Amino acid sequence: MINTISFSIVYAVLVWVLGVCSYLISFYIPVLENQDLQANIVLALALIPSACLGTYLFYKKSYLKPAVLAFIFIIVITILDACITVPVFLIPNGGSYSEFFGDPKFYAIALELYLVVLYFGNYLTHKAKA
Repeated sequence: MINTISFSIVYAVLVWVLGVCSYLISFYIPVLENQDLQANIVLALALIPSACLGTYLFYKKSYLKPAVLAFIFIIVITILDACITVPVFLIPNGGSYSEFFGDPKFYAIALELYLVVLYFGNYLTHKAKA
């Protein structure tokens, strides 16, 4: 059980790293005038393959119910956002914890992550049974 939790945490960190990288890289390729909106759009789009990759790699080595895996991903990524993303990337640019965690886009992206992991996890586990 501990290996299962450890694997899920490792792959959640991988998804977070891919998400933060895509978010930050989007600032260097200006397409929209509103850079914050552009970064959130890029993050929302990049999160789909990132979450699928993390879910796929997890199910190659271990097993959890997809809803539990999705919940662990959300918890780990939220903790990493609170400990690293906000103080390192947002506060120096004038952001704050309340601005970050009070933004509805944060919850929309968290819901997207949950649903992608849940759906893809169900797909992988049912595919393995068939």
